[in-house]
Amino acid sequence: MSLPIRRTLLLVTGLALALTACTSRETQQSAPSGAGPAASAAPSQAATGPGCAREKTGYPQVDVKNAVIGFSQSEKEANPFRIAETQSIKDEAAKLGIPADKLLVTNAQSDLNKQVSDIKSLLDRGAQLLIVAPLNSDGLQPALDAAKAKKVPVITVDRKVTSQPCADYLTFIGSNFVEQGKRAAQEMVKATGGTGKVAILLGASGNNVTTDRTKGFKDEIAATAGIQIVAEQTGEFDRSKGQAVMEQLIQSNPEITAVYAENDEMGIGAVTALKAAGKTPGKDVKIVSIDGTRNAVQLIADGSYNAVIESNPRFGPLAFSTLQDFAAGKEIPPTVVISDDQYDSANAAQKLGNAY
Repeated sequence: MSLPIRRTLLLVTGLALALTACTSRETQQSAPSGAGPAASAAPSQAATGPGCAREKTGYPQVDVKNAVIGFSQSEKEANPFRIAETQSIKDEAAKLGIPADKLLVTNAQSDLNKQVSDIKSLLDRGAQLLIVAPLNSDGLQPALDAAKAKKVPVITVDRKVTSQPCADYLTFIGSNFVEQGKRAAQEMVKATGGTGKVAILLGASGNNVTTDRTKGFKDEIAATAGIQIVAEQTGEFDRSKGQAVMEQLIQSNPEITAVYAENDEMGIGAVTALKAAGKTPGKDVKIVSIDGTRNAVQLIADGSYNAVIESNPRFGPLAFSTLQDFAAGKEIPPTVVISDDQYDSANAAQKLGNAY
């Protein structure tokens, strides 16, 4: 049973900032109202064409509920985002009645070569459909080529690859990362009152998430003359590295009054470093990050954090409904953009149950 979603036509202004050069019709899907964590598994999303139909690719028709499906996770599941992402895939498979032994799950442990090997292994084990959370935007072409040779459709989630949709993979499902960065900048302006010296904790290099979240933030913050970016350094999306970088920045740039962390884990690491330095995060140093993890949202409610832009990891429902649409012969757009929520001091306590 595919996720019950009402489709209506939607015009989305400015979406092209975050998308590749796809311009055409856009549709929106809405989740049920009154959503807690389970219902938020189906966030509203916009799809961009032109579409890719099964007849165009020559791929065989596959009954999703009876197929062997492979899921390639990119990073070790110490990060709440990855835990929730994998669980969403498993939960939706179970909801559809797919036997546990027909959902094959691998984890590349943040090793690109291992992810290529993992995907080839899934194909060797009989996977007829693939869902891939890429580690990097580049480097997966050998694995995509192997899937194409066996006529196995691939959906990518969370991070875009530089390969060609419809030709090398079917579609990408994920957030508008430029828009996330823009919204984080807007929240930073609110938190600082439009004046401050900001440090950016960059995500890992080599993927579009880091590039786009940085671009969106910088482009938007440039419109506020009173805010100056005084430092930027990668924390690689890791809590301990985010803490270590923040410790260094406190020493080299004691004038920092705000931190933009490109994921919650680095932001939480920054909180630890700031407290150890005798500062009061959320007050002395404003903190805005992206993800929507329970720990970060709780820090907002406790007053030690200022805002979080959500990046929803619950791709399971959209991934499986997209595979079912493809099997039914429908056109699949090259990019499906999920709209994300956000948290601040006004709603964090009430929305904590939606965090992951």
